[in-house]
Amino acid sequence: MKVSVDNTELFTLSEVDKKIIQNDINADEFDADIKRRIQWIIVDEKLKKCYERLRKEWEPKLLEKGITPSFDKAIFAQQVFTQPDYKDRKAKDLESKAALEQMAKAHQDKPVTEETIVNPF
Repeated sequence: MKVSVDNTELFTLSEVDKKIIQNDINADEFDADIKRRIQWIIVDEKLKKCYERLRKEWEPKLLEKGITPSFDKAIFAQQVFTQPDYKDRKAKDLESKAALEQMAKAHQDKPVTEETIVNPF
């Protein structure tokens, strides 16, 4: 069994792997069971947790802007993603990295003293 996303193979269960799993799962139900488990992990858990964090972060921000957050997931997501100050994880990480690099550069010439250890800024 091969598992892929967007035509990129993520992993392959060997025949031995399948047999090991089939020790606990009926061979006739194997494909359906594995697909159900993959869906549960990706859709039911990861998506659910990400959506909860998105709502928690953005409901107050939308309300501050006078926008009533939709209860519909797709509409709410569009409300968020169209905000000029919205940043996805990659953008946030790049921004944080740049800020850290800038702080490090600004403080690289300071001698290490007890004061700079206690209060580096």
